Order: sequence, then structure tokens, then C-alpha cells
Amino acid sequence: MRHYKSFVALGDSFTEGLNDPGPDGHYRGWADRVAERLAADDPAFRYANLAVRGKLLDQVAAEQVPLAVEMAPDLVSFCGGGNDLLRPGSDPDVMAKRLARAVRDLRAGGADVLLFTGVDPRDTPVMRRLRGRFAVYYLHLRSIADLYGCRLVDLWSMQGLRDWRAWGADRLHMNEDGHRLVAARVLDVLGVPFDDWRKEWPERAIDPRARRREDAQWMREHLVPWVSRRVRGVSSGDGVSPKRPDLAPWA
Repeated sequence: MRHYKSFVALGDSFTEGLNDPGPDGHYRGWADRVAERLAADDPAFRYANLAVRGKLLDQVAAEQVPLAVEMAPDLVSFCGGGNDLLRPGSDPDVMAKRLARAVRDLRAGGADVLLFTGVDPRDTPVMRRLRGRFAVYYLHLRSIADLYGCRLVDLWSMQGLRDWRAWGADRLHMNEDGHRLVAARVLDVLGVPFDDWRKEWPERAIDPRARRREDAQWMREHLVPWVSRRVRGVSSGDGVSPKRPDLAPWA
């Protein structure tokens, strides 16, 4: 196990921590939870979170990676591409080449790099039609992790994240329970003692009619507005700044 003295988190809404409210008005999320645990072993531990909701892979690579390289942390997490894969015409092969260049730059500075597969979308209406596209990208990601010696956090295999009780109402962002499970998996990959990430939810009966009503409500309240923003070229991250832009001690 490597003793990490600094950590910079890069990415989009997943790493910003959407749907996991924090006490200070910002979202908390798995990255803050990981930083808090690492700081418990070192009072001088420093942390930055540059992730912003809605960012595409090219934006993360162009806007956040150079800042992380300049900060020269011990550990960097990079999770991006999910927003791209949801857009028509996205090419996972081209995306993988962009990701590889970013990872190479981060590794050149000596930082350990965390990469993430996403959750299997087969249980998600609409998104399950894009399952093959997601799978190809995550296979590329595994290859990049092997090639550059990165640590891989495999969310695809986490059965606890396939239950809707780990997700917010929008079905795109995890809730507090989901982020807690991801933090536990990350810390396990880093070899840091923490909670078990293998979650078994209590069984519950689901009325098919209620499920259909929930699906219809989700489409009206979340899917349609999301599609509308894409058509208008509007991002949820427009005007949003990183919540922890500087590599500073964990308070």
C-alpha cells in the first residue's frame, strides 16, 4: 500500500458527487469520502476536486488534466466519457485514444492514476440500448489501465449498484448509499482499510404496474429535460466552477 499525501479528482458529475448532499451546500460524493479517509492517516493530506457536472471527455482532458499535472499529486482519479457515450454518433475507439493521451500525461508526473469502468446500463430504460457502446469503451479503458500501470475501479461488477436504492430519482446519479459503496471500492483498490463494498440489498416485491408508472414519471421529469438540454446545446455544468479548485489540506 502506498501512503498518499495528496489526491486530485478529475471528471464530471459522478466525481463532483451529485445527489450526495454535503453539509456545506456542495455535493459530497465518493471522492470526498475517499479524501476524508486518506486524511485520517495524515493531517497534512491535501485534496483538490476539479470535476464539474456535464463535462465531456475532451473538456476534462483539456481543462482539468493540465491543472492536475501542475499540482503534481501522489494520486489522481480520472473518470470521464459517460456524457459522450450518451450522445448520438459518439465513437468509443476515438474516445479511448483521447483518454490514453491524458493518462500518459498524468502518469508521466509519477502519480498513481485511478480509472473507472461504469455501471452496466442493462437495467436502465433507453440507456440499455447503448450497452454495446459502453462495453467497448470500458474494454478500451481496461487495456489503457494495463498499458500505463493504472489502478482500475470496476463498477460494472458491483451488484450493489444495480439496485435503484443506490441511485437518485434521475437514475443517472448515485445517492448517498451509492457514493458510499463506490468510496469503499476505491479504498479497497488502494489497499486502505474501510467498509465492505459488497452490498446485498433486502429483497422487495415490485408491482409491475407501479414500475411502469415510475418509468413514465422518470421520462417526463428527467429524460425529456435532459434531451431538451442536449438539443439546445446547454450543459448542466454551464457556469459551474469546481468545488475544490486548489490542492489544499483537508479540513
